[in-house]
Amino acid sequence: MFHDQSPIYQQIAEGIKNDIVSGALKEEEQVMSTNQYAAFYRINPATAAKGFQLLTDEGILYKKRGIGMFVSPNARETLLEQRRERFFEEVVDRMLTEANQIGIPLEDIVLRIQNRRGDRP
Repeated sequence: MFHDQSPIYQQIAEGIKNDIVSGALKEEEQVMSTNQYAAFYRINPATAAKGFQLLTDEGILYKKRGIGMFVSPNARETLLEQRRERFFEEVVDRMLTEANQIGIPLEDIVLRIQNRRGDRP
């Protein structure tokens, strides 16, 4: 499950975010406790807690005292919006900059995208 490219706590947070975006975790649904998470994935509970704290700080999870951690209302939409913005910044904006540098007209880009998606005019 875990790889060496980023800290485990960040991978935990990203995995939970992916579960929310995919619908595997719903808004207001309780998530595993940090101890359950640590035991399941055989990691240090402090590492799991750090991942959960990251999500809490971002407003993706919230704590009900004495009960546990839950997915925040609107967490999925928040994550989708973040990912859309990241997509435009990392993919579309870079593509347009490169296309401009090598002289590809915007119309050619749009046509190519429409053809790949099957949205031919």
